[in-house]
Amino acid sequence: MHILSADCNTMVVSRKSENCMRYFYFRKKAVCVLLAFVLCVVGTAAVFGEEKPTLSLNALSACLLDGESGRVLYGKNETEQRAMASTTKIMTLIVTLENADLNDVVTISKNAARQPDVQLNVNTGEQYILGDLLYSLMLESHNDVAVAIAEHVGGSVEGFAALMNAKAAELGMENTYFITPNGLDAQDENGRHSTTAVDLARLAAYAVKNEQFVAITNTKSYSFREVNGKRSFTVNNKNLFLSMMNGAIGVKTGFTGEAGYCFVGAVRQDGRTFVSVVLGSGWPPNKTYKWKDTRTLMQFGLEHYFPETIYDEEFYETIPVSGSPKETVDIRAKGSLSMLLSEYDSVRVYYEYKKELTAPVYANELVGNIYVTLNDEIVDIIEIRTVEEAKKDTFIRYIEDVIKIFLF
Repeated sequence: MHILSADCNTMVVSRKSENCMRYFYFRKKAVCVLLAFVLCVVGTAAVFGEEKPTLSLNALSACLLDGESGRVLYGKNETEQRAMASTTKIMTLIVTLENADLNDVVTISKNAARQPDVQLNVNTGEQYILGDLLYSLMLESHNDVAVAIAEHVGGSVEGFAALMNAKAAELGMENTYFITPNGLDAQDENGRHSTTAVDLARLAAYAVKNEQFVAITNTKSYSFREVNGKRSFTVNNKNLFLSMMNGAIGVKTGFTGEAGYCFVGAVRQDGRTFVSVVLGSGWPPNKTYKWKDTRTLMQFGLEHYFPETIYDEEFYETIPVSGSPKETVDIRAKGSLSMLLSEYDSVRVYYEYKKELTAPVYANELVGNIYVTLNDEIVDIIEIRTVEEAKKDTFIRYIEDVIKIFLF
């Protein structure tokens, strides 16, 4: 570990946990006036992280995301577009939860009933409660049910796809395009039904913050009946990951000939949420690769990333003012920032503010910023502002000062 310090009031302390080195950053108020510049820059210590290892993954694309901040903690071809199979149904469920009444009655169309496997095997004209169908959608990944839901919520498959793509845009999924609600391989004049590992991770991180979503995807078994009571069903959760790791909270498997085996997972432990995505994690008969890849990603996150306070301070300083009877004004900034950090991260906090002000100065005037950078990218900007005003000197005030000199 290399430490670069710009002032004597900076202290960096490191300590080892069982599995990794964790860094703590403490900073006292620092003052540095550089007369040759308009701005005063005060540096703090920078910790240059170790080189991140390359994980052994079968997946063609993979991503590990901090579920709270949305920060990518590990990636492998994470921005390459690929088919996503039934992981599509994560978006199908979210769009339904946010746009429909789960007590609605869904009538099965001929189009929905003729969808290929995997199927619930619903029949044309049958009716079901929408909320019941969501368990069939997520626990056993039924393609006929996905289309029935889409037609009910969106008016048509195309209308529902428009809702899916609008939600994707809202979530910043810049390289994702939805055509189907079930994830079957598809292509139209606008592109291929596809996503990226990082886009899918962003979607999942958003989804697991929805309590209804988690309740449905974590259900082990669910029974329901057709509205007229003639047929009854029991669906069982096919997500084996739920029993593989402590704190697992879903979310969805997938497979098509084009996509290969895919899985989106999430884990909550010790106040941390990790979201993982593997796309193209083997083809038959390598059905278990996706579980191995997911465990590798999750264990990497759990062993190396811990919540740390990067910045937590109330900063005060006094700077001179020219052209005012008030010779100085106080400036202030207050902020805090915490996130998951590892020994692979480089952190810097530095201050940049004007070394001198010219009257008039107004209270709450912006005079500089505190910049927090993580791996050379700015992650937070805290404004430095004046606490008080300083009025401009006047001619009358100048005369009064001259008189005082002669009188006293």
